[in-house]
Amino acid sequence: MSPSEAAVIMFGTFGVLVVLRIPVSFALALACVPMMFLDDRLTPILLINEMWKSYNSFILLAVPFFLLAANLMNAAGITERLVNLARTSVGHLPGGLGHVNVVVSMLFAGISGSSTADAAGIGSLMIPAMKKQGYDSSFSVAITACSSVMGVIIPPSIMMVVWGGLMSVSIGGLFMAGIIPGILIALLMMSTVLVYAKRRNYPVYQRATRKEFFQALGSASLALVTPAIIVGGIVGGLFTPTEASVIAVVYSAVLGGVIYRSIERREFPKVLYESARLAAISLFCIGTASAFGWLLAYHRVPQAVVDVMAGWGTGFVSTGFLIAMSFLFVGMFIDAIPAIIVLGTVLLPLADKVGMHPIHFAVIGVISLAFGLVTPPYGLCLLISCSLGEVQVVNVLKDVGIILVPMLILLIIIIVFPEFVLFLPRLITPKFL
Repeated sequence: MSPSEAAVIMFGTFGVLVVLRIPVSFALALACVPMMFLDDRLTPILLINEMWKSYNSFILLAVPFFLLAANLMNAAGITERLVNLARTSVGHLPGGLGHVNVVVSMLFAGISGSSTADAAGIGSLMIPAMKKQGYDSSFSVAITACSSVMGVIIPPSIMMVVWGGLMSVSIGGLFMAGIIPGILIALLMMSTVLVYAKRRNYPVYQRATRKEFFQALGSASLALVTPAIIVGGIVGGLFTPTEASVIAVVYSAVLGGVIYRSIERREFPKVLYESARLAAISLFCIGTASAFGWLLAYHRVPQAVVDVMAGWGTGFVSTGFLIAMSFLFVGMFIDAIPAIIVLGTVLLPLADKVGMHPIHFAVIGVISLAFGLVTPPYGLCLLISCSLGEVQVVNVLKDVGIILVPMLILLIIIIVFPEFVLFLPRLITPKFL
């Protein structure tokens, strides 16, 4: 069977199943079934073994622990403290609550590593507050959804942990590479909020006093230590990403249960259940996507893609745009983790051929997939925010599109100028390169 025939059968079957609304993890597994009937050398045991090998990874233990840490932080009421700190910092700007929303998302991204936890935790507080103060429902939902994507870009990022573990890329280097793009995304979104505020006459908070700012900073200081512990420990070589995730869980539990005393004992089982449920979904996706990706490699599909692209004579920049467009398109339909496994393994040889640094390739992929969190039909963060704001998805798409334009411009800049993502890793952690 030729690579093109294998690709048509597998991706065609997968596409049909997704259109029929079969969950992506099951669709990936079922798309492997026709190949077993067409090739006598392939057996169910062989594919199950490939799934098992993908699970047998120490680094992937970080995924459930980071999810648990994010849920513990939400349950502990950390979001409210961060909102208060953001309000005293940027609330006096035109469109104050919009800026607060973006800054809180940036701060929470440095704690949780999860965009969905960001959208759920911050959206439940900020969307009702913004609507109450006269902000349009569509804008309130759109800025909450779009700013939540920083959760997968600013370290610690669960998506970067998965990428590093599956692609054998330094997670410490990826964390360093995500800092500048994450901050730039926040600044660009705040600029967009400023334009909205001027045009729609949104309200402004009174400027906080210096005393109020330091009180808010003191209240949130213990939570803000979390990213320093996680990222600093990994970059400094004190512990691995998996060990860092466990430390984050212990720290979050102590913070919420002992210091703040905002998590009651009866809430812990619920938090554990929700974290286990989300982790099971993510890890099952990793297993089925790994089997799907192995079959693609078995039929030499990635090499065929490289050979075709080599015939086109594409260069570094054009390959970067091709990679970004591929991830942007796929991210609209499936979750980021299976997209990384399936599409990342196909495009990695292409990136290597044009001399693209693995960290640069990873950041292009992560930012591109972040768009899929707020673009239909998948758009999980958008769906969460619309549910919290009690508005239909179609009514917020215009504002989402406007807010995402600066982020798209940033993605183009990152593709053309790799130093935007490689500067900090080369400066601080050259050993990871």
